[in-house]
Amino acid sequence: MRVSLATSAGRAGRPNEDFVGAVPGAVVLLDGAGIPGAEALCSHGVVWYTRRLGGTLLGHLSRDDGRDLGAILAAAIGETAAEHADTCDIADPASPQSTVALVRVRRGRLDHLLLADSFLVLDHSRAGPLVITDEREVSARRECAAPLDGVAPGTPEYDRVHASCVAALRARRNRPGGYWIAKDDRRAAREAVTGSSSLADLNAVALVSNGASRVVDPYGLTDWPGLLEQLRAGGPAGVIARVRQAEARDPGAQVPDDATVAHCTHLRH
Repeated sequence: MRVSLATSAGRAGRPNEDFVGAVPGAVVLLDGAGIPGAEALCSHGVVWYTRRLGGTLLGHLSRDDGRDLGAILAAAIGETAAEHADTCDIADPASPQSTVALVRVRRGRLDHLLLADSFLVLDHSRAGPLVITDEREVSARRECAAPLDGVAPGTPEYDRVHASCVAALRARRNRPGGYWIAKDDRRAAREAVTGSSSLADLNAVALVSNGASRVVDPYGLTDWPGLLEQLRAGGPAGVIARVRQAEARDPGAQVPDDATVAHCTHLRH
């Protein structure tokens, strides 16, 4: 498997909370969640968390011991949580956390795992791209934000309702009926979206963080088949460059986000 990687911090002077890495036959992409005020809960921070969790995942994957990806993620979450459980309030809903996207080539198949709202794009030989994401956080966010409909922004009432919406969303994190993310509870790994595909049916696979997926939505610069074409032509760095160009043209549209892409080709070689 040949892997091309690129990552870019959303804003100058701020650390990149994404993580991407590869070992022979496997790739990991994490999109860390930086929540204002979390510094008081964890002295290590989100960057430390994503790098620690990402490195631990790569260590487990490099062993190629036959465990399924859910078991590997559960072990990595538990080990990372144990590293700062004695010094940080890791149970608080706002403590460091991350999305997870994993792929592994093994015995003629591509296994995948997705937890929270990053994207996997499987480039099928005959059927075209299959886009996989975990929509539970998006759905929970939409439901929790419903009370803001019709409330005028910038008013005390808006601030009050917004605060209650944020609290309601955090209360759904890693709870049945809510959404799941890598944090302190290894049981979240059981809730990941997983699957397996024959390598005979695949040309390539892309792992895309939420910030990089903006090239498709909301910017609409291309669609998912077009994204795969861009990756073939200019690699992950070219996709991220298009996102940054769109942000520069309309700086008020979206707050720039960390953006990361991994593109895996030559899967059968």
